[in-house]
Amino acid sequence: MAAGDGLTYAAAGVDITAGNRAVELMREHVRRTFRPEVLGDVGGFGGLFALEPARYRQPVLVAGTDGVGTKLKIAFMMNRHDTVGIDAVAMCVNDILVQGAEPLFFLDYLAVGKMVPEKVAQIVAGVAAGCRQAGCALIGGETAEMPGFYPEDEYDLAGFAVGIVEREEILDGSRLQPGQVVLGLASSGLHSNGFSLVRRALLVEGGYDLETELPEVGPLGEELLKPTRIYVASLLPLIREGLIQGLAHITGGGLVENPPRILPEGLNMRLDRRAWEVPPIFNIIQKVGKVPEAEMYRTFNMGLGMLVVVDAGDADRVKGSLEAAGERVFVIGEITPGRGEVEFVPELK
Repeated sequence: MAAGDGLTYAAAGVDITAGNRAVELMREHVRRTFRPEVLGDVGGFGGLFALEPARYRQPVLVAGTDGVGTKLKIAFMMNRHDTVGIDAVAMCVNDILVQGAEPLFFLDYLAVGKMVPEKVAQIVAGVAAGCRQAGCALIGGETAEMPGFYPEDEYDLAGFAVGIVEREEILDGSRLQPGQVVLGLASSGLHSNGFSLVRRALLVEGGYDLETELPEVGPLGEELLKPTRIYVASLLPLIREGLIQGLAHITGGGLVENPPRILPEGLNMRLDRRAWEVPPIFNIIQKVGKVPEAEMYRTFNMGLGMLVVVDAGDADRVKGSLEAAGERVFVIGEITPGRGEVEFVPELK
């Protein structure tokens, strides 16, 4: 700053001009997510979404929020920012989907150490791609430049999804009963959970770098950055047909802690661990990091991103429909009498 000049926001580290350029770069990505219910354009103080009351009898709004977590560290290390936005959307829309909700709209929150318009546009392009997969509109968000709070090359990313479901169609566990079949939908890999353990196991204990070529996996960095799978398009039609009795999104807490969240008192979920293929990356993490088996199942999805509970008589039909929609589907277990727990066969060590 020259002598006699006044202090500016830019001199303090916040570049409003760069922020405006970032908005212009992301504008078309955002517009491509708009549904007919969206009112207005990019840049308003709030996003407007006009519900059509005639379409619903007793509509219930379902909201969810989540972030990408320390998976972002992998994006920083690889200087690749076009996929983590999909993770942000997926973690939110998959969560509201399990209650039977159609995702309607999404808002993102991006906090950066330094505003680099092209990088921000990449991140938001990923968010928009996730919204298109989920069929929801990106109707708003916030990009905050926070110098001194985040390092210049780092950022945090979170999101908020709102969906809708008819009151009588809410999936809340009340439809579960003994004898129902549990299907597992394959994940795309690690999704967006457990990355503090992943980085410790592979990059510290294993001494790998992100360019390391692993058998059956390929470049480690590419494997770790695979975006979370979004299950909305394949499951929503079946939910509307009344063929789905329960859903569990396998996120933080893995296969141990997530299924009990949908189990009513008096029921267990029994899962046969021999019934699906565990992708190689999980076995590598367990071996290299010397991670106990029980810890793996409590932390990671182990190859299953969503569990689907159906009546036994509908299992073949639902499995076929999901496979036709592009999902890999495994028959992995059943609902049994119990105490609201997951039983594994064989038992975890």
